[in-house]
Amino acid sequence: MAEENKPDTVAPEVAPAQEAAAAAELTVQDLTAIKQIIDVASSRGAFRANEMSVVGQTYNKLESFLGAVQAQQEPKEEPKGE
Repeated sequence: MAEENKPDTVAPEVAPAQEAAAAAELTVQDLTAIKQIIDVASSRGAFRANEMSVVGQTYNKLESFLGAVQAQQEPKEEPKGE
């Protein structure tokens, strides 16, 4: 049998748990995009009437969370001494 050509370097293997964690990561930008998607979908009538309360509650929670994150990220002004 002929031997297969093997590359000189081997790509480092990523542990499956690390790979899954990276794939499952959500950022604030992702959550902002989800909020915009819900807004557009609701304005286009994508949700049935019986689904609107759950969609609205979820939207409100998301909006509150994003507002809290934004407030934490704003630089705090330190009082200036005289």
